[in-house]
Amino acid sequence: MRSIFLGGGTVFLALVLIILFFSFVPVGLWVTAFFSGVKIKISDLIGMKLRRVRPSRIVNPMIKATKAGLDIKIEELEGHYLAGGNVNTLVDALIAAERANIPLEFERGAAIDLAGRNVLEAVQVSVNPKVIETPNISAVAQDGIEVLVKAKVTVRANIDRLVGGAGEETIIARVGEGIVTTVGSSKTYKGVLENPDSISKVVLEKGLDSGTAFEILSIDIADVDVARNIGARLQTDQAEADKRIAEAKASERRAMALAREQEMKAEVEAMRAKVVEAESEVPLAMAKALKDGNLGAIDYYKLKNILSDTDMRESISKVTKDTKKD
Repeated sequence: MRSIFLGGGTVFLALVLIILFFSFVPVGLWVTAFFSGVKIKISDLIGMKLRRVRPSRIVNPMIKATKAGLDIKIEELEGHYLAGGNVNTLVDALIAAERANIPLEFERGAAIDLAGRNVLEAVQVSVNPKVIETPNISAVAQDGIEVLVKAKVTVRANIDRLVGGAGEETIIARVGEGIVTTVGSSKTYKGVLENPDSISKVVLEKGLDSGTAFEILSIDIADVDVARNIGARLQTDQAEADKRIAEAKASERRAMALAREQEMKAEVEAMRAKVVEAESEVPLAMAKALKDGNLGAIDYYKLKNILSDTDMRESISKVTKDTKKD
C-alpha cells in the first residue's frame, strides 16, 4: 500500500510539473512558429516570459514577416517591443512598403513608430495620396474687398522626413499664408473670382512642403466667396475717429475760452473795485483841496457841470441802445 501511495504521489507531482511547464512555456506557439519556418528556441520563449514579454506579441508578427519574405531578426522585434513600439503595426508597414516598392528599412520604420507617428498610415498615404481640406481662409484684395477661400491640398507622405517633419497643421497654416499673400497682391477681388487657379499656381510654387512630413502634389481652390467691404469699413471707422478727435479738440478750445472769459471777468471786477475805491476818495480829496485853497468855488462848479454832462450823455446812449434792440 505504501509503495502504491508513493507511486501515486510521484505521478501526481509529475502531472503538476507538466501542467506548470505547459502553462509557462508556450509550446503551442513554438509549434506554430516551427511549421511556419520561424526558427526559435524554447529557451528564447522562456526568456521572453522572464523578461515580461508576451511571446505572442513577438512570434506572430515574426511569422507574418517571414511569410512575406522580410529579413528580420526576432531580437530586433523584441527590442522594439521593449522600447514601447507597436511591433505588429511596424511589421504590417514593412510588408506594405515591400509590396509597394517603397524603400523602408527596419531601423527607419522603428524610429518612425517610436516617434509617435503611425508608420503603417504613413506608408498607405505614400501609396495613396491624402486630401487635406483647409477651413475658410479670409483674405483681402487691394480694393478692400474680403474674400473667403477654401482649398483642398493633395499630399503624399515623405518617408524620409517623417522623423522630425512637421504635420498637417503646418501644411494648412502655410497654405493659408500663401492664399492671404496672393489675394492681397491682387488689385481687385474680381481678378480672384475670375482666375482662382492663379492662387493655387502661385501657392504651389512657394515650396510650402519644405521641412514637413509630406510632399504637396496639388493645391485646388474648392470655393471662393465674397464677404465684407473691409476698405469701406476702415474708412468709416477712420472718419468716426477723426470726428471724435475734432469734437474733443473743440471741447478743449471751448473750455479754454470759458476759462479765459472767467479770468477777464475777474479782472474787470477787480478794476471796478479799484475805481469805486478811487471814486470814494474823490470827495475827500476835493474837500481837502477846497480847505487848503487849492480848488476854488468856480473850479468846483465847472467840475460838477462836466460830471452832469457826462451822466446825461451816458443816459442818452443807453436809451438809444434800448430803442435799437426793440
